[in-house]
Amino acid sequence: MKITILGSVAFRKEQLDMKNKLKELGHVGIISSDMEELALGKNQELLDRIEKDHSKAKKEGGYIKWYYDSIVASDVVLVLNLNKNGQENYIGGNVLMEIGFAHVHDKKIFLFNPVPEYVSYTDEIKAMHDEIINGDLTKIT
Repeated sequence: MKITILGSVAFRKEQLDMKNKLKELGHVGIISSDMEELALGKNQELLDRIEKDHSKAKKEGGYIKWYYDSIVASDVVLVLNLNKNGQENYIGGNVLMEIGFAHVHDKKIFLFNPVPEYVSYTDEIKAMHDEIINGDLTKIT
């Protein structure tokens, strides 16, 4: 199964780890090549641009469109919602959009952890996701 892995750039190392774990389970985990480079400690220039002006880096890199296309070409998506800066199960605005892309294309949406309850868009996430796997990748079917 082809699985696009969604999550904050802060989770880049974990995304690469998930890609490898999914491969061990017989799936194809998909993250952008730039995200993979960043996870491997490469392309410091890109990381600097992201830290300086994230929105500009997203636009110049075409990442929103890249993830849209990847989601459409995938069978399902995995939202890697981990803890970020003291916020449990973090899902930011960009990932919310990506969940929406998956939803309107009838892709099954798996959350790695429970829905964050502290964001103003909790109801939207609850309305779109299919299953919370609580870290158990074998539940992706």
